Amino acid sequence: MTVIPTGTDNIQTQAESHEQADTPVTTDSSASKDSNDNRHGAATTARQWQVLSQLQRNRWVGTTHIYDQLMMAGFDISLRTVQRDLNALAKRFPIEKNNANPQGWRWCDDAPLQSLPHMNLSQAVAFNMVEANLTQLLPPVILDELFPWFDLARRQLKNSKVTHSWIDRVSIEPATQPLIAPDIDLDSKDNIYHALFYQLQISACYTRGNQSQASEYTLNPIAIIQRGVIIYLLATRTDDQESIIRTFALHRFDSVEILDSAAQTPKDFQLDTYLDEGSMGFSHPLFGTMAERGKNTAVELQFTKQAGKSLTESKLSDDQIVLSNDDNTLTIKATINLTSQLVWWLRGFGSGLLDAKPALLYEAVLDKAPTVNDG
Repeated sequence: MTVIPTGTDNIQTQAESHEQADTPVTTDSSASKDSNDNRHGAATTARQWQVLSQLQRNRWVGTTHIYDQLMMAGFDISLRTVQRDLNALAKRFPIEKNNANPQGWRWCDDAPLQSLPHMNLSQAVAFNMVEANLTQLLPPVILDELFPWFDLARRQLKNSKVTHSWIDRVSIEPATQPLIAPDIDLDSKDNIYHALFYQLQISACYTRGNQSQASEYTLNPIAIIQRGVIIYLLATRTDDQESIIRTFALHRFDSVEILDSAAQTPKDFQLDTYLDEGSMGFSHPLFGTMAERGKNTAVELQFTKQAGKSLTESKLSDDQIVLSNDDNTLTIKATINLTSQLVWWLRGFGSGLLDAKPALLYEAVLDKAPTVNDG
């Protein structure tokens, strides 16, 4: 976000300020002139504020770039106006220019900077997309600080020409059937995020998916993961001597109390490693007899050519091999984790999936839907 010096009371330049005459004026035409002068002064201040907001401390910014940004923000001005603004502002603010062609401007290295409630269009677009896609994963302590910036971004984009050229042309769509997210107890969610942020234990009342009655646990929050529309807490239970990392769906928490005791994270835990091992894919009961429950297993999948075409563009793994067969089928060989998620995905191919090895994998695809185990 833009960081600019103090002293903004002096942002109106002398060259474009409108001093009132010493003699009092009471005529209607004079009152109208005063009103026009005030509007012009306000417009100049707003424009020059935008000019300052484009400058950086360690990077030269060209006048053409500043002009383009102001035009997108809705200012109907000329490049020459921007150049005059910069020269005038340089008399009152610690900004400097270089001798390049085209000319560049920046804040001086010793400029006293502080954060001010302003952002340029690029920053407004970024904040708008963060609000649309990431607020579910941000803790309240951060959201409380970001909400004013989200509001500022919305107002910044409201009348901007960039709104229709970018915001309305970008979307994130799920690759699976869209679902409505389940209701989450907001107090429980806030307490979980707070405890995770400050690494504190929680006392929770939680109803597991295969039970009708809630159970009470003392948990060590480890991480938050959103999978589709469901948000999960990774945690260990204090009554589990093996400290097994378990998944708890946030919508199944009835109540959560933050404790004063520090949460204990398993030694050497890395979220990326945990996910790479397929732990959030959920295990399938048929794979329980396999080594490491089917992790890093060599598979061979046979598809009709049409059904398997997408896998020639998006790989299952880095070591994937695609074989085109004489009978108009494709054979895909890859090393992947055998999970319930893989089973559900393969079922989506219907008759397009002709065979799968190992045999347990194909049996799982043809079998009834497995039960997800959480908590």
